[in-house]
Amino acid sequence: MTSVNDDSAARGPYAKGIQRRREILDRALEVFAEKGSESTSLRAIGEAIGVSHAALKHYFESREALLVEVLRERDVATAVAVGETSGPLGSMPAAADLNVTIPGLVALHTVMMATAIEPGNEIARKFFTERFATIRRTISDQIAENLAQRGIETDVDLTNLSSLIIAASDGLQIQWLLDDSVDLAGSLKLLERITAPKP
Repeated sequence: MTSVNDDSAARGPYAKGIQRRREILDRALEVFAEKGSESTSLRAIGEAIGVSHAALKHYFESREALLVEVLRERDVATAVAVGETSGPLGSMPAAADLNVTIPGLVALHTVMMATAIEPGNEIARKFFTERFATIRRTISDQIAENLAQRGIETDVDLTNLSSLIIAASDGLQIQWLLDDSVDLAGSLKLLERITAPKP
């Protein structure tokens, strides 16, 4: 029979493992925010973030798995930083303003998105496929709510419109990575004006 104390002891190493994984992700976020994914191997990434290769292998099955989790954490951090915003495009312009302060993570996002279409990168493919589906639903719902509040009816397919908005946002990010004079947030705000139907 397991006592309460035994149960607490069993949870101890598990809690420490979660904390250690969290620390690794936090450190990886800091490094990639500055440098992107310059390090090619899991071992090189470990050296860059000050974590042993064995520790990384314990918590992440591959380089791809680690980088996807970094992107997932970046999405969570962005959602917290941006908060609730209104408008058909929701938080996208505000997120763009934040992105220009973390070029390494924007570059990592772009590289991993391209990697996801290549065979053998199922972790990245699953992450981006689900991410796009979630964003399409969110944008579509936001546009539908905005139209309903303004008493506007439309025959536009909002899911297709959402796909176009995502494509514009990702394309703008690539342009900005190549030329930082591109105004990410300003371009998205203009897109919001263009795509918001008038009464």
